[in-house]
Parts: sequence; C-alpha cells; structure tokens
Amino acid sequence: MPDLHAHSRADTARGALLVALSASAFGAMAIFGRYAYAGGTDVLGLLTLRFVIGGTLLAAIAYRRGVRWPRGRALAGIAAMGALGYVGQSLCYFIALQHAQASLVALLLYLYPAFVTVLAALWLGERLTRVKTAALVLCLAGSALMVGGGHGEPLGIGLALAAATVYSLYIVAGARLTRGVDPLATTAVVCLSAAAVFCGVSIVRTLSGAPPHLPTTALAWAALVAIALVSTVTAMLAFFAGLARLGAARTSMLSTLEPVVTVLLAAILLGERLTLVQGCGGAAVLAAVLWLVRAGGGPRDEAVALEGNL
Repeated sequence: MPDLHAHSRADTARGALLVALSASAFGAMAIFGRYAYAGGTDVLGLLTLRFVIGGTLLAAIAYRRGVRWPRGRALAGIAAMGALGYVGQSLCYFIALQHAQASLVALLLYLYPAFVTVLAALWLGERLTRVKTAALVLCLAGSALMVGGGHGEPLGIGLALAAATVYSLYIVAGARLTRGVDPLATTAVVCLSAAAVFCGVSIVRTLSGAPPHLPTTALAWAALVAIALVSTVTAMLAFFAGLARLGAARTSMLSTLEPVVTVLLAAILLGERLTLVQGCGGAAVLAAVLWLVRAGGGPRDEAVALEGNL
C-alpha cells in the first residue's frame, strides 16, 4: 500500500522548490535588465523582445497542453489587463532600474501586497482588520526607511512606487476578470497583449526615425533572452506548477524570496550595498507582507495566480 503521507510530503517539497525557482527567476530580472542596458538596449527594445518571445512561447505551451482560451468579455478584459496594466507596470519598473538601485526598486515594488489590501477594502468590500492595519503601518514605515536611507534619484523611487501601484490595480481588477480562466491562458493573453502594444509603439518610433535600441553585445543579448526565457516563461510555469501543489497562502509566503534574491544578486554582481537603514526597512516590508498573507485576504487568495505575471 503506498505511503500517502510520504507522497504528500514529496509533492509539497516539489512545490516549494518550484515556487523558490520562480521567485529566484523573477528576482534575477532586475539584474538581467541592468546588463541589457549596459549593452546598448533601451526600455522599448527590451520590453518588446521580452513580451514577443515570452508571449509566443507561453501561447505555444498553452496550445500544446490543450488549455481552454477565454472568449468574449473575459478575453477583452484580460487583453486590457495586458495592454494597459501590465504595459504600465513594466514601463515604470524598467525605467526605474535606470534611476535607482536594483535592490531598492525590487523592495519598493514589493509594497504591492499592501496596496492590494487597501484597494480590496475600498473596492471589493473586504474588511480591514486591526492586524491588516498594523501590517500596513509596518509596510509604510519600512518603505520610508528604504527611501530615506537609499541611493536613488527621485524619479527612480517614484517610478518604483508607481509600478507597485499599477501592479496592485492590475491584481485587484484581475481577481474579477480572470475567474474561471486557466492561469496559463491568462498569462499568455496578457503577454501577447503587451507585446502587441510594444510592437505598435516600436513601429511608430521606427517610422518617425527613432527606432528602439537593441543590444550591441553578446552579453546584453544573453541578458535580454534570459529575461524572456528565465524571468518570464520559466518563472511563470514554475510558479503555476508550485501553486497547484502548495495553494495560495504558502505560495505567497515563499514568493517573498523574490526581492531577497534581487538584493543578494545586486550585491554580488553589481556591487550594490544596502545601508543598515535600508536593510531594516526592507526587512520590515517583507515581514509586513508575510503578516498580511497570514492574516488572509479574499483578493489575495483569488489573485495569487496573477503574481506570476511580473
């Protein structure tokens, strides 16, 4: 007779490894972005190729798996999430990387769970408990410490906060728009919609005599391809595979590895160093995020599958 408990433990361990892989792949994206910029590419060139490559591969995988595609209003809503929300978030995030530390941008972006909690209370009627309120205060205090003790231009800090705000709107809207839709199909449609927008902008820019800049070195090309294959396709597939084994709450908790990976890689590869004040602020934000997850939250559980779209 098979040992069901041993099988369950093994499945849980596989799920944890998959989510850790996903978080690490997403966390490395900021570092890849810095290398791509150093090799001559610009934001438009990077994002156009990221979503064209990533969206095409995700769509092909979804097709091979026989995933059911959304139709009608659901398709229109998810396409709008990609064309508006995800395009806006990606632009803010990758421009912010040009004006602030990668580690600071990653930690500020991770304020989005706190923003989601506030938006859910305002728009979805979710109760804002004392525990959630205390976690939100801790988030704000941590972000103030990070900004006050960090190295970054005001533009970079502002864009990182804007990325977190846009991403939180994207998640709250997606919690309703994606109900009943396969997460892989959602991700593929979002990426393809973003690709269509960036391709359109690239064509207009090219016709006006200012085409997007593509990488000029082998290292920069490798970094850009890594963003598409590692930090988009692999990260998303690993996220959804882990989510299926662990559930929303544990997946959310393990996903907090993402900014930690960014901070470590930025220190090792880019020579970035967090000040003591920044480190305390970042730790406070991550602690508050874990606190919010443990406190529960309707949209947090419904929208956790959208987090693989970063």
